[in-house]
Amino acid sequence: MIKIVIIVFLSIVSFYGCTIVNQPKKSDGEQTQLQVRQFQTREFDTNDTKLVMKALVNVLQDDDFIIKNAVVDLGLISASKEIDLASSGGRSSKNDFWEEFFKAIFNDKKNHYNDPAVFNKLKIVEATINVTEYGKRTKVRANFQAKILDNRGNPVEVYTVDEEKFYRDFFAKVDKGIFLQKQGL
Repeated sequence: MIKIVIIVFLSIVSFYGCTIVNQPKKSDGEQTQLQVRQFQTREFDTNDTKLVMKALVNVLQDDDFIIKNAVVDLGLISASKEIDLASSGGRSSKNDFWEEFFKAIFNDKKNHYNDPAVFNKLKIVEATINVTEYGKRTKVRANFQAKILDNRGNPVEVYTVDEEKFYRDFFAKVDKGIFLQKQGL
């Protein structure tokens, strides 16, 4: 009797263990969470997380971000940047990087509601960065989200940035920032 129970149990486990589960396929151009996480993450050749966090804060501030929160014990930085679209097209010499980024994403729609009294007013970029000591290195994961608000404060578009080139450019700035921080500049 015990042998029959064991055989039945093993048969059931084998049957369910071999079952293929269909996962939804990603469309062309859409990336898996693992792929996005890979280009959102960089490792740096120092285990001084405080130095890396200071470099990150400096890089964000150089790009006109306002630091909302920085917790060294957790390795967490959150920041945001606002670009006024109503005055001078939202451009300044420091905003060139962000303007190119937004052009690629939003195509700068001027009249979302087909109402001349409603127009795109503000672009907001929010950043959340996690800094972790990883042996003799420091691992940094950055996450950016962009929003466009109309002149009434309503969201027109919200977009999680998942473009590899954007993160490559950001981490190049961070790498320079870490070098400057190490030099005491």
